Amino acid sequence: MIARHRASARAVGARRGIVVGPSRRGAGACALAAFVLAAASPSLARDSGWWGFRGDGRSVADEPLPLTWSVESGENVAWQADLPGRGVSGPIVVGDRVVVTCSSGANRDRLHVIAFDAGSGKQLWHRQFWAVGRTLVHETSAVAANTPASDGERIFAFFSSNDLYALDLDGNLLWMRGLTLNHPLAGNDIGMSSSPVVVGGVVVVQSEAHAASFVEAFDVRTGETRWSAERTRDATWCSPVAVRQTVAGEPTDAVLLQAGQGVELRRAAGGEVLWRLDLECETIPSAVAEDRIYVPSGGLRAIAWDGRTSAPEVVWQDAGLQPGSPSPVIYRGHAYVVNSAGVLARASVQDEKTDWKLRLGGRFWATPVAAGNHLYCINSEGKAFVVELGEKGRIVGETEFGEDILASPAVSNGALYVRSHGRLWKIAR
Repeated sequence: MIARHRASARAVGARRGIVVGPSRRGAGACALAAFVLAAASPSLARDSGWWGFRGDGRSVADEPLPLTWSVESGENVAWQADLPGRGVSGPIVVGDRVVVTCSSGANRDRLHVIAFDAGSGKQLWHRQFWAVGRTLVHETSAVAANTPASDGERIFAFFSSNDLYALDLDGNLLWMRGLTLNHPLAGNDIGMSSSPVVVGGVVVVQSEAHAASFVEAFDVRTGETRWSAERTRDATWCSPVAVRQTVAGEPTDAVLLQAGQGVELRRAAGGEVLWRLDLECETIPSAVAEDRIYVPSGGLRAIAWDGRTSAPEVVWQDAGLQPGSPSPVIYRGHAYVVNSAGVLARASVQDEKTDWKLRLGGRFWATPVAAGNHLYCINSEGKAFVVELGEKGRIVGETEFGEDILASPAVSNGALYVRSHGRLWKIAR
């Protein structure tokens, strides 16, 4: 079956690249745009799931989670499941399904998409594919580095090999795109980790490296390319962000793209550039779309646009909020940033004042999750810190997973889902 899939992907992909399956602050501040994250699909009401990287792009759950747990004793561990390969992609939760991706094999070219029942942890289905693109990655990473995305009806699994698969919720292959067939120089030896985003009926992928860089949007139903654009050739690992913005009086689905030379907002439907701002940006932590757009640049900057003028405006900046690899979290009027030394800092997004700093320890790759009045931070050695948020940050819980963890966790229905290279846990009361 795998061999037949590979042959089919190459033969049909060579012709079309697609396989179809069975079925700042100032005068302008008074006109701040009301940025709202776009719904994954206009026809679908988002459930309480976690449909992509950082959920809806904010890494905010705003629901209570356990403050303590133990993987040794089983305290507040609802279930755990073994995984068949390496992965630094985060889990997603769609309805009653928890979906993860993995990669395995001597050449890291066997790709896995697996669904588990959220209630019991039972494996529901497991699909395997052969990578069409390059599978060179850093030894700490994996080809399964990109967090999947969903529109509530489909799952879009994207891999470092620039292979994109669309499956239904039962795991049936709907279509696939081997993007190196159209972009043969795409990829780098460290690996690609930008996660896809679903917005306005398209799934958007961003793939940027020194040899070739592009952004491309595909119809969620058919996999056909809706629009594609070349990007500056430079390595970028941050992910696109879905944004809903009023443009000329009309609600508009858009996608924010961040790279080392700046940020730009494109219309989701056709890829038209709505605005571009030349800024020196970070290339690993991703932006956040809230009431404003918060971009890791010179620390952290907030960008506003009223949808009527051609240029956005930097309305706020805190140079002391310098993120490491985790993306910033904007929650209840504050920005939370973990730096490369493992220090968590909080600042008000209104008065440009850093409230407090708290040393956690270790290096972090995973983006924290805000839930209830706490921030859940997991370092790369698998140590989790539960931080109570207030005028002073305070660690109220610590626990060890005992395995390296680089993937950002997911939250759904009072449960925290965490994955290592070889294991998936559901943390719940």
